[in-house]
Amino acid sequence: MPELFARWFKGRGWAPRAHQLDMLAAARAGQSALLIAPTGGGKTLAGFLPSLIALHEAPREGLHTLYISPLKALAVDIARNLEAPIAEMGLPIRVETRTGDTPANRRARQRETPPQILLTTPESLTLLLSLPDAAEMFGGLAAIVVDEAHALAGTKRGDQLCLGLSRLATLAPGARRVGLSATVNHPEALRAWLSPSARAQDVALIRAQGGAAPRLGVQLPEGRLPWGGHMGLDSAPEILARIAASRVTIVFVNTRAQAELIFAALWKINEDSLPIAVHHGSLTVEQRRKVEAAMAAGRLRGVVATSSLDLGIDWGDVDQVIQVGAPKGVSRLLQRVGRANHRMDEASAALLVPANRFEVIECAAALESIAAGELDGEPPRPGGLDVLAQHILAMACHAPFRPDDLYTEVTRAGAYAELSRRDFDDVLRFVEDGGYALANYERWRRLFRDSEGLVHVRGTAVARQLRLNLGTIVELPLMKVKLRGGPVLGEVEEWFISTLSPGDTFRFAGQVLQYEGISGVTAEVSRGGTREPRVPAYGGARMPLSTHLADRVRGILSDPTHWAMLPESVREWLGMQRLKSELPSADGLLVETFPRGGRWYLVAYCFEGRLAHQTLGMLATRRMERLGWGPLGFVATDYILACWTAFEPGDPAELFIEDLLGEDLEDWMAESSMLRRTFRNIATIAGLLEKHHPGAEKNRRQMSVSSDLIYDVLRKHEPDHILLRATRAEAAHGLTDVRRIGTMLARAKGRIRHRRLDQVSPLAVPAMLEIGREWVAGDAEEALLAEAAALVAEATGGLETFDEPLFGPGEAPPEPRPARGARRPRERRRR
Repeated sequence: MPELFARWFKGRGWAPRAHQLDMLAAARAGQSALLIAPTGGGKTLAGFLPSLIALHEAPREGLHTLYISPLKALAVDIARNLEAPIAEMGLPIRVETRTGDTPANRRARQRETPPQILLTTPESLTLLLSLPDAAEMFGGLAAIVVDEAHALAGTKRGDQLCLGLSRLATLAPGARRVGLSATVNHPEALRAWLSPSARAQDVALIRAQGGAAPRLGVQLPEGRLPWGGHMGLDSAPEILARIAASRVTIVFVNTRAQAELIFAALWKINEDSLPIAVHHGSLTVEQRRKVEAAMAAGRLRGVVATSSLDLGIDWGDVDQVIQVGAPKGVSRLLQRVGRANHRMDEASAALLVPANRFEVIECAAALESIAAGELDGEPPRPGGLDVLAQHILAMACHAPFRPDDLYTEVTRAGAYAELSRRDFDDVLRFVEDGGYALANYERWRRLFRDSEGLVHVRGTAVARQLRLNLGTIVELPLMKVKLRGGPVLGEVEEWFISTLSPGDTFRFAGQVLQYEGISGVTAEVSRGGTREPRVPAYGGARMPLSTHLADRVRGILSDPTHWAMLPESVREWLGMQRLKSELPSADGLLVETFPRGGRWYLVAYCFEGRLAHQTLGMLATRRMERLGWGPLGFVATDYILACWTAFEPGDPAELFIEDLLGEDLEDWMAESSMLRRTFRNIATIAGLLEKHHPGAEKNRRQMSVSSDLIYDVLRKHEPDHILLRATRAEAAHGLTDVRRIGTMLARAKGRIRHRRLDQVSPLAVPAMLEIGREWVAGDAEEALLAEAAALVAEATGGLETFDEPLFGPGEAPPEPRPARGARRPRERRRR
């Protein structure tokens, strides 16, 4: 390193790490590189060090290095951290951020006189590339740094970034690429995704050696371990005690609703008034920045956060991480654990706080995986055609193009290396005029070709609408939550506000708020209120259980030699299961059937995650109907599928067979609203539907009606339309988790163990409790509490009692679904 940099390292008491010097050597050779290093290993400095040295040795104006982050907060944090070495060494470098929060005057200045280092997000990059002067801004680019690359690859935001990187390779062919990541399970696939040529061998792989292993433990609530529930509120006293005994703690949870509930539970018992805050993506930028600034300044002892603080941010004083609820994935857990200490040579301290008995086993499985050095995560999937449509329009807004040239450029992107010319041409045709069925409508004519074959955008209005609607994150319509006479606190989904009446209360931004009414597109609230507060839930918020972790959970259940790591109450629970029924095997499928309360129950221990089980429940009840079993409904958890029927179920081998994913799946998908919902999301990203139009904001119902009409027209007149093909592919790949179901059915073939029992088994109790959590009116709660107590006594032979609240705030899962065509029994009718 140059003498100036060597002195700076020495002055800090540091020595350059081997992987930092390897990154410097790769940069001097002009080679792109992927660095995999544990949290606190100096990844960020390794990524920027070559750029800082290059700008020191050859100062220049204009954009030299582009940094891309999946989080706005991470970009802001990295900019703050870069200021220290730049100022201390007196380097002639300007660093700025460019996100959706950047003021308009600064955005304009950045285009006229770009900083040497610009930190941005995939959405902002696409917007910049769509501008007419993009070639001037990016033409001198020398380096591109992609942080937390594993969190982007394989997602739609990653597809968007991959296409943007390919365009940058056209504008600045000499720019090298740098990927930074702490947890990578498929490094070769990630190298290909990052590569300018879609070939892994063109990206050097650099791994950091060493690093202290994390110190991990499990914290259980005092007293009895809960049978069900997934919020972990019983452990609030233990969590608060851990916060009080540490400097700064991040309490990670899995959903925004859980963040609000855990924060409220902690604040209720916070007699010493420890400074604690809540941080999640639905709060305003100002609210989040306020919390982040307080953390950086050391004014907070604890922060309850969702994935909004998962990635990369360096909070130096955080000495403890607490994960409330099962982690759902090993890589995700390690990412969160790494927020503590944030130094490679010091062990990160973390506690897992399971909310129920099955989650205790999942936490044990995660600890086993970490000890074995195993990660999870799927390799990146092929890029989405809806994202490609948005990109094609953005590139036309930048400058006219020839289709052959753009196809060549797109297939250099790792996510689109296998894109067929037919699919590209069909997407281009859709962007031009909507396709055959929609070509007569003027509103969807967005491109035209001149006599030389160049493709142009049809005017500035089309470009303006593209930039208003850029992005791949499609959420349910949101409404701002504003204190009457005060600031905006954040946003909640429109459907939740529609369920409130004036005077109702809900928890949000760490407060109890009373709903006053709607003013335009804003929900006005005041502090306080007397009614029992509700908690906003957010669509799609539950994280799926990873395949790897599910395999380990089955392994622990089936092998008692692993039980020593489990608490006594869980060991007894599994022991009682072995006596009364049997334990699920590692490679088969255990199915129990038993009568209760005038019904029959079928419980399958699939361990494939809630989303897969919901789809499997829909398909299984259809098959049950044809078999004459009289299905009445089902409930899905991350671990179990439970169905109830009017008649005794027959042989489960007739139910769980691979052809369940044939006609049954096609029929269900055609009848269900899932394809329509998927089409709406794809049509929005592709630009067929507008999220934003000046003076004409659409509500959820209007968007649904518009997309449903277009969906029906296309199905009738152009069933092979590119957006319908994209819809079917995405539904099969993602929303229904069909691949996981198929793997489970193949694994279970010939290995289904059917136990016909006289009563509920211990392992089935959590699923039966979820069935009992239906929201009923009148005095039924006492009856259901008695039913829950009877369930536990029946399953355990009276060895355990049930004394937990059945209707804790926010604990109720999604309501059980009735089978298709089934009527709910009168005595179970919901309010």
